[in-house]
Order: sequence, then structure tokens, then C-alpha cells
Amino acid sequence: MRKLLTVLLVAVVAVIAVIGGRWLLYVTNTSDPLDEVGIELNSRMPEPLRQWGCARLKSNFADRLPPYGCSVVGGTGWE
Repeated sequence: MRKLLTVLLVAVVAVIAVIGGRWLLYVTNTSDPLDEVGIELNSRMPEPLRQWGCARLKSNFADRLPPYGCSVVGGTGWE
């Protein structure tokens, strides 16, 4: 039983690390703010992380349309 819990814990930590790493790469090192996977991950992050990610994207791509989750209600401007 203990071994099963250890395996499950390691699997959960690995999934969180992969998803978190992919999100971090999207908001800090992307060449395209409209990357579908990055947009989806960012839109589902907790509010403080999403706001930080949107601020990073805005600093790099202020002249482009914002991705879903970083736009005002009409979708035409950054939050």
C-alpha cells in the first residue's frame, strides 16, 4: 500500500511539474502569444498566476491582440 501511494505521489508531482513548466515557458519564452496549449494553460491557472502570466505576455506582445484570458470583455485589448 505504501509503495502505491509513493508511486501516485510521484506521478502527481510529475504531472504538475510538466504542466507548470509548459505554462512557464509559454509566458516567459514564447514567440507567439496565440499558442493554443499555452493559452489554455494560462486561462486555467489560479488568478494570481494568470495575472502574472498576462503581464509577462503583455510586456512582450503589447502591439498584438491578447490571448483568451488576458483580454478585456470585448477581446480587443489587454487587461
